[in-house]
Amino acid sequence: MTLFLNALGIICPLGQSHDAIRTRLFEGDSGVLPDAMRPGLDGTPLALGAIPLEDAALPSDALLPLPDRSRNNRLALQALSQIRDQVDAAIARFGAHRVGIVLGTSTSGIAEGEAAFRWRQHGDAFPAHFHYGQQELGSPAAALAATLGVMGPAHVHSSACSSSGKAMAAAARLINMGLCDAVLCGGVDSLCDFTIAGFTALESVSPARCNPLSRNRCGINIGEGAALFLMSREPAMVALAGWGESSDAHHISAPDPSGGGALRAMRGALARAHMAPDQIDYINLHGTATPQNDVMESNAVHALFGAQVPVSSTKPFTGHTLGAASAIEAGLCWLAMQQANHQGLLPPHLWDGVPDPALPRLDIVERGRALGRPPRAVLSNSFAFGGSNVALLLTRQDR
Repeated sequence: MTLFLNALGIICPLGQSHDAIRTRLFEGDSGVLPDAMRPGLDGTPLALGAIPLEDAALPSDALLPLPDRSRNNRLALQALSQIRDQVDAAIARFGAHRVGIVLGTSTSGIAEGEAAFRWRQHGDAFPAHFHYGQQELGSPAAALAATLGVMGPAHVHSSACSSSGKAMAAAARLINMGLCDAVLCGGVDSLCDFTIAGFTALESVSPARCNPLSRNRCGINIGEGAALFLMSREPAMVALAGWGESSDAHHISAPDPSGGGALRAMRGALARAHMAPDQIDYINLHGTATPQNDVMESNAVHALFGAQVPVSSTKPFTGHTLGAASAIEAGLCWLAMQQANHQGLLPPHLWDGVPDPALPRLDIVERGRALGRPPRAVLSNSFAFGGSNVALLLTRQDR
């Protein structure tokens, strides 16, 4: 039976409303800006996809238990606030025990831990407002469950860049197994020194806006944000028609250069949706702008779709939001599929326009390109450390 994405709450470097995000996306206005730069380990400036909001502008977490108070969870609460009425209505309709929460994250409240250790360097104890639980990966699900009063399954996936996509697949399984009637699913991640230092040490970050598929690409921009979907069997404009998951088991941080795992994920999504490659209107690439990922993904996409399907990476708009990336990018696709996008504009590919001769030819979306109607079927890829792959297939239910 079809599973629908009834509502979307999203906050990212492009904004915190559907209209603002959609406008900036289709105008090619990146959220990765110079004023979000900060030094890396060697003092080199790094462009980041930072949300330009002070903590005071985010929802208060004062009503949460101390272990769940973090900026990460406040971003999740901000996304929730956009769809709170729809979520409360689902709880009232199905009952609190029949509504679940499944999220993806990679940072949780690590930033609070970093600040606490800096505090402790000047004294003998951690600050009173710090609790170790703020760093626990399960904290975002616990915070939303406490806020909403739901009693269904509530847990977090943490598989790096595929986390929130796998959370959405897990949410679909909860409904299909009859354990839930509705699930709040998606992901949240926030900037912290830990991830910035880690990716810098891997020599995987770019000092300027990332440049996917270009011969001049040199790495990612780390970003932050949250995207939450309300998923149920209640009819809506956009459905999660299919998903595919696979594991390369190739290397802790490098993708399988053959693209075998990526192909299995994409084929799995198509098979679950009972669709053929030529029925896809648009592909949102993982598109990190690292040398190895772009080669692997380009080869895999070309092997399955050729150069017949429009493709782009939206990471130059938001940065790589790590555990939230799958859900945020699915959210951008969801926005493109709404009737408000009556022209059928596609997310453009921001880059320097210098192709890499080592990559196969793909149909790269230029700014202003439109289908003349909202996309009917889109595929969104996420490929993570450890070879954890997920592809989500969204379809528009024309009524």
